Amino acid sequence: MIHFEMDRSNLDWLLEEENPSVRYLALRNVIGFDENLQSVTDAKNQIMQKGAVSAILSKQKSEGYWESLGDFYIRTKYRGTVWTLILLAEMCADGKDARIRNACEIIFERSQDGSSGGFAYRESKEGRGGDHARILPCLTGNMLSCFIRFGYLEDPRVKKGIEWITRYMRFDDGEGKGPDGWPYDVSDKCWGRHTCYLGLVKCLKALSEIPVERRSQDVQVTIDRCIDFILKHGIYRKSHHPSQLANPRWISFGFPLMWDTDVIEILHLLNREGVWDSRMEAAFELVLSKRTKKNVWLLDKSFNGRMQVRIEKEGAPSKWVTLRALTVLKKAHFHTGSGSGSP
Repeated sequence: MIHFEMDRSNLDWLLEEENPSVRYLALRNVIGFDENLQSVTDAKNQIMQKGAVSAILSKQKSEGYWESLGDFYIRTKYRGTVWTLILLAEMCADGKDARIRNACEIIFERSQDGSSGGFAYRESKEGRGGDHARILPCLTGNMLSCFIRFGYLEDPRVKKGIEWITRYMRFDDGEGKGPDGWPYDVSDKCWGRHTCYLGLVKCLKALSEIPVERRSQDVQVTIDRCIDFILKHGIYRKSHHPSQLANPRWISFGFPLMWDTDVIEILHLLNREGVWDSRMEAAFELVLSKRTKKNVWLLDKSFNGRMQVRIEKEGAPSKWVTLRALTVLKKAHFHTGSGSGSP
């Protein structure tokens, strides 16, 4: 059983007005206020007017991109258009804003492979669209998650991207050779004998953004298979060697995560799908164990110095990590019957 009690002092810290994105999400996801409550809508409106989102948008080129139009991923890591859209989506920027929509259109035009719907890390040499041989599952999941958050769910290009996930996402666990043919024969790094765990998490991130009532059978089946794969690995361990960490980075908490992941993100995705399983308990306990004596969490890892803006200070108390931790722990508290977790 997960024993957790909310501390009012760290909640007040999250509700400070200097970070409207954190304030908005804390009001909505931690306290549980209705989206239409005035304090929630006020905080949401402030996101576009001050703080990191406003600073990022002020650096956007007039054509709609950041840094370079043609290089949206590789040499502009983590300042280019792909990475900046991921950050803006995590901060709940308004997808109706023309500046964000312009940036989305650039990625649709230059990163999405027209034939398959997946997203590539470079543009095709043959013309517009993403390079068919350079599609990444993590990039595809991240981009679709952004686009759905920004209001593109019914866009045919997003639907095609979703179909790419349901068709090509794999669930190999190191047994046997794995599927043949494209895209599995393109890159050992993403399509080797073992499913790329990061790619799977980011694809689940995208599919879980789709409201349940609007999911196809293929989408729900893929979500269920992602969940089974994650639980088989005990969230962050090797399935064939459960005593071993799958990747030490995943027990370090950060924001934003970009292509990376951590235990909090994975628990959040399972929470969003209403999953409660005893194999999740160790992960929840890990989150609790990393709380400081002041009942906050630290920023363990960061891309600071490489993004358009700096997000907090690595090694210092983090509003973003604390927000994320409290959000998943509140769900754990509810599932174990210890109460709602609300203050």
